[in-house]
Amino acid sequence: MVVSLDTVISPEANVAALPRPAPAMPPEKRLDMPTQSLRHWSPVQTRGPVSSHRPPWLIRLFVFGGALVLTAYGAYEMYQVVSVSRTTVLQWLLLALFTINFSWIAVAFTSALVGFVVLLKRSRRPAPLPAALDGRTAVVMPVYNEQTARTFAAVEAIRESVERTGLGAAFDYFILSDSTNPNAWVAEERAFLELRERLGPDARLYYRHRAKNHNRKAGNIADWVARWGGNYEYMLVLDADSLMTGDCIVRLVAAMEADPDAGIIQTLPLIINRNTFFARLQQFAARVYGPVIASGLCAWMGRDGNYWGHNAILRTRAFASHAGLPDLKGKPPLGGHILSHDFVEAALIRRAGWSVYMLANLPGSYEESPPSLIDLSGRDRRWCQGNLQHMRVLTARGLKLPTRQHLATGIMSYLASPFWLFQLIVGIALVLQTTYIRPEYFARDFRLFPVWPRFDPERALALFALTMGILLAPKVFGLLLMLLDRQGRRSCGGALRLVVSSVIEILFSALFAPILMLIQSGSVFQILLGRDTGWQPQRRDDGSIPFKDIVRRHRWHTLLGLVAGTAAFMIATSLFLWMSPTIVGLLLAIPLSWLSGRLGAGLALKRLGLLLTPEETAPPIIATRANELQDRNANLALDDADGLAALYRDPFLREQHEAMLPPTKPRRRGDIETDRALAEAKLLDARTIDDALAWLKPRERMVVLHDKALLSMAVRLKDSEPEAPKQAAE
Repeated sequence: MVVSLDTVISPEANVAALPRPAPAMPPEKRLDMPTQSLRHWSPVQTRGPVSSHRPPWLIRLFVFGGALVLTAYGAYEMYQVVSVSRTTVLQWLLLALFTINFSWIAVAFTSALVGFVVLLKRSRRPAPLPAALDGRTAVVMPVYNEQTARTFAAVEAIRESVERTGLGAAFDYFILSDSTNPNAWVAEERAFLELRERLGPDARLYYRHRAKNHNRKAGNIADWVARWGGNYEYMLVLDADSLMTGDCIVRLVAAMEADPDAGIIQTLPLIINRNTFFARLQQFAARVYGPVIASGLCAWMGRDGNYWGHNAILRTRAFASHAGLPDLKGKPPLGGHILSHDFVEAALIRRAGWSVYMLANLPGSYEESPPSLIDLSGRDRRWCQGNLQHMRVLTARGLKLPTRQHLATGIMSYLASPFWLFQLIVGIALVLQTTYIRPEYFARDFRLFPVWPRFDPERALALFALTMGILLAPKVFGLLLMLLDRQGRRSCGGALRLVVSSVIEILFSALFAPILMLIQSGSVFQILLGRDTGWQPQRRDDGSIPFKDIVRRHRWHTLLGLVAGTAAFMIATSLFLWMSPTIVGLLLAIPLSWLSGRLGAGLALKRLGLLLTPEETAPPIIATRANELQDRNANLALDDADGLAALYRDPFLREQHEAMLPPTKPRRRGDIETDRALAEAKLLDARTIDDALAWLKPRERMVVLHDKALLSMAVRLKDSEPEAPKQAAE
């Protein structure tokens, strides 16, 4: 007998007796969010500022003019190095690659120098908290297959901190899910319902799950803005690993209300809660060197700043009116949806006349970082694709010049790796040419003396010292500022431990650099060859990666280091010494990657007082509270439960789940969805819920969770089939 879904009745009568669930989302108040054009823009579309703001032209002149002078000097010195005799094509190519790479670090140096001066003069007194707030703010956290124990602990800790300011009534909280894992989806719903019940009727906590995660995070935010954004003047965007104190959030809202021209205000998130060796290196570097770099950026950016996609406040109507992202023509990886959406959203809002800037000295903004080198490279692959897509945005009509600089900086941050790789290859080729190819001592034109192909070693050594000095200067600036800060110096373990920690960070950064160079170069080549990265959820815990996976990922890096080292030593000892930092890093790629994810190594350094940050010595109250809540949430084991089984055994959860589902779109006759057909067939064939749980694949489970009729079929299955009685032995 064939059973039609139309004949399947609703769940058991006891569900009908349950109380009507409270809505998971507030009433919609829509905003138009038109897709913006990159090819068409008229100056008349730019709004005029309410207050006049002078761009920091003198600081920009110093940063970029100084970088240009440094680059010109470096290029001249390199030309003198390679042009002792007649300059070959390879030498010209080496000069060009060196100039590109040198200009990149020169801008970083001059910008950091400005940041160093700014921080020397800064006032440490934060602005007082406002007595009241005029507008309403939505705190939104997009999630994608995350651990609910962590994300809901963060939301709860943030909410508690905001409530302590006395201004909590001005804020609502939204968890916006794009999860494609059925167990993660149901775990989010259970965590939401549990937290909302504990908070009571004034929870102001909402949850929404999208059936299709169109355009990923940017589409997730855009969907919320278009449907509910009209209820709020501002939205504070978080990442799944973000933490922000109530004081920081309230001051951000106050800054937005005090500045009618502000479209986006970005904070500087500090890295906290990291324990693996690699993550603690990043955490230390971000804490000690990060403020110097960020302060320099703030100084020359002015109100032509950038947006990093999280830990920032946005004016909702400005975002809706001007930040609707277009899809790029063509297929991924360089076409389609823009992965690194935040830079482009800031560019479009700034084009429309709204200000975008950073409050780098505003305390209380935090995030986490990838726990290992492999995790970082996975995230970098997606960022690389998104930043290379910006090559097609760079020439968009109407963009401000500093905005184009931000986009170019993002592009160059990944192109720098293949440029460095090419520079090394050309350098090796030049040494080969000098060593093994017979030089042409007498050119065809008449000369009295022969032409000797050689380099100027003294100039080369001086230029190398200059390059390393410029490269390391931002780290030295940050170290000096921390040494001058009495409280900060003590929080980092004292002057001696602080200096030793900096040396450790610099040493291992140098060892990791050639590995990252090859990884990023490979990513660039793959993208240019048309390979799309997709969108994978990030691993945020401190668990180590299996050693066999590390070997498989880095075996070619090690082999390349072995081949390059052997060849360099056979060609010339000087070449081997010149390449030794790169060779050593590649040869040690496997043990370095293994070490990067080791929790024990990071904690051992912590016990020795090394790589300490002030936030480790005196953890922020919100971080301590979030960790406590995470431990409590973990004990609920929501993330470990089978989502479909939980719905089967909990009628109240099932009722709430169905209430949160969006209306089902009518299906056209003859339009058969494969996953749905398979799910229906398996449910019809199943005798018990255990059969269904064993047979349904993740995509089919998602279909069942989205479809009330299919879910009703699953609920009506037997709990378990009794075993057949054993026959007595005759």
